[in-house]
Amino acid sequence: MGSRTGARRAAAALGCAGLLCAVLGAVMVVMVPSLIKQQVLKNVRIDPSSLSFDMWKQIPVPFYLSVYFFHVLNPNEVLQGGKPQVQERGPYVYREFRHKSNITFNDNDTVSFLEYRSFQFQPHKSRGLESDYIVIPNILVMSAAMMMEDRPMSLKLMMTLAFTTLGERAFMNRTVGEIMWGYEDPLMNLINKYFPNMFPFKGKFGLFAELNNSNSGLFTVFTGVKDFSRIHLVDKWNGLSKVSFWHSDQCNMINGTAGQMWAPFMSPESSLEFYSPEACRSMKLVYKEAALFEGIPTYRFVAPSTLFANGSVYPPNEGFCPCRESGIQNVSTCRFSAPLFLSHPHFYNADPVLAEAVAGLHPNPEEHALFLDIHPVTGIPMNCSVKLQLSLYMKAVRGIGQTGSIQPVVLPLLWFGESGAMEGKTLQSFYSQLVLLPKVLHYAQYVLLALGCVLLLVPIVYQIRSQVGGGRSVAQAERPTACLLGERGAGL
Repeated sequence: MGSRTGARRAAAALGCAGLLCAVLGAVMVVMVPSLIKQQVLKNVRIDPSSLSFDMWKQIPVPFYLSVYFFHVLNPNEVLQGGKPQVQERGPYVYREFRHKSNITFNDNDTVSFLEYRSFQFQPHKSRGLESDYIVIPNILVMSAAMMMEDRPMSLKLMMTLAFTTLGERAFMNRTVGEIMWGYEDPLMNLINKYFPNMFPFKGKFGLFAELNNSNSGLFTVFTGVKDFSRIHLVDKWNGLSKVSFWHSDQCNMINGTAGQMWAPFMSPESSLEFYSPEACRSMKLVYKEAALFEGIPTYRFVAPSTLFANGSVYPPNEGFCPCRESGIQNVSTCRFSAPLFLSHPHFYNADPVLAEAVAGLHPNPEEHALFLDIHPVTGIPMNCSVKLQLSLYMKAVRGIGQTGSIQPVVLPLLWFGESGAMEGKTLQSFYSQLVLLPKVLHYAQYVLLALGCVLLLVPIVYQIRSQVGGGRSVAQAERPTACLLGERGAGL
């Protein structure tokens, strides 16, 4: 009797535990998605108490700038009207350091900041040294020549004389370090003397001189603390809600984020939009595929084929014109009127005539397409590689002898890739808190439900077995009595 009572109590206890597990599991099914969402919202907003604030303030991901130069092999032939032949040199790799300063929280749910960048050469990652010499077009000479194209012949002849006196030529042979970070040029000194506001360079001239140890402008972005719908979106850049470089309101709009974090809870229908001060415009990337990065689910976003398309191919880009062939964007209006063009490396995704006009170019998506891998739940980049090319439009200008007989061509100067991937302790912390923990909670709710259902069956099964066992005992007790009566009857 005592053993049956103990078994009954054990079954009842297991049933209670099962009910508790089932209730807890059901509550988790309802509550966990909401709790995870609240935790994500709390930790991705720009607030000193959020998990991602330190990551936003000083990006812990090691970023690298890889620069490839297009060394001109036949400058003399180009001056005589020949087809340019280039050789890709590099990469010359720099470690990129970023940190935000002047962080100011405003009353309208925004925060303003300056982000400073500095670069440190990495010889062990590079294929070459900063002392390597590269032959490229003399940007100052060719730009000045193009600006003088429609001016009176007398001015052109004076410029030719000035170029000759200063020893300026259409092509120059400079070191990588000089091209990147600046070199003394007598023409630069002359321009700064008589046209002091023409160029942003006050000393040396270099393609990346204005980026090193400087900031990319004052950004004001929404924090998402009061209004989550606008989290990370740019409110103003340098006090402007739109720029004035282009010829349409749509092209001048400052859309998207500052290019570091995006709104969480993405879907394949989402797009990545950000404002790039270097390109002087907003850019939009589109979803390509889902993947995994170090066990973390990601969405890959890539540039659409229309990103640098001209106005005739993609009418919304008409505001970026005057345009040339499709696939290159004229950035002269925001680059001191120099005839510079932005595109994908090797004119990938551009009109084929551009790559055909220069020997030595080999566009392909594996090496020259850009991408960003984003964790869709948080909107935080896991792995990215942004690749862009800078080219110079050049041709012979009648009256300026230094331009010779150069045939019109968009000649690539260099292309660069900015890449970074989350790693080390930052990756482990991100994975454990924002990927592993939600995954454990997700599976725990169903495990509790299943366990609860199994334990709830224990008292039910016990009850059924008890009833079946009790009926069988009564039948067995009656059978010997009947047998005994039968035996007695036979004896009588």
